[in-house]
Amino acid sequence: MVLINDSMLENLITSKTRIRILVKFFINSANNGYLRGLSEEMNESTNSIRKELNNLEEAGYLQKVAIQNRVSYSANTNHPLYSTLQKIIFQHIGLDSIVELILERMGAVKKIIVIGDYANGVDSGTIEVIIIGDDLNTEYITQLSGKIEKEIKRKVQFYMTQKHEGAGLVIYEDEDLQKNKMRPLSKSDV
Repeated sequence: MVLINDSMLENLITSKTRIRILVKFFINSANNGYLRGLSEEMNESTNSIRKELNNLEEAGYLQKVAIQNRVSYSANTNHPLYSTLQKIIFQHIGLDSIVELILERMGAVKKIIVIGDYANGVDSGTIEVIIIGDDLNTEYITQLSGKIEKEIKRKVQFYMTQKHEGAGLVIYEDEDLQKNKMRPLSKSDV
């Protein structure tokens, strides 16, 4: 497990606005945004957001679509570096660490789903995680919370259940569940 901490990514990408935009769009390919909405969400000027959106779109990392009088931006999932960038963002946030530590001794985990701000690409500091499975080790997750928070420098809230019907970002799914699926996940599944 390699953890890309905040300073490592900030040394590589010096614009905090660019990092926040990359998190927004690459944590979940279903995320999209408009200039003004992103400006309000990130509490940044429209000019700084526009500059970063244009740079990322010109490089091919983002795609834009005109919808009525507004331009919507989203990750370009066809870009050759899309999956690499997504992995870097997952490591930056700490999602890969969460999955690895949960699967270590948690029990029969079927799915791990991120909900809330992080599923929507907002780096708010609190990651909400739903763990779905049978006979989950609740004592282990209580001990694990502190360890994960220390490692990824973000607060993590865990919810354990046997079933989840709501929206969220699936970051782990048991191989048996994947084999039984008849169709790929669509944006409406997220």
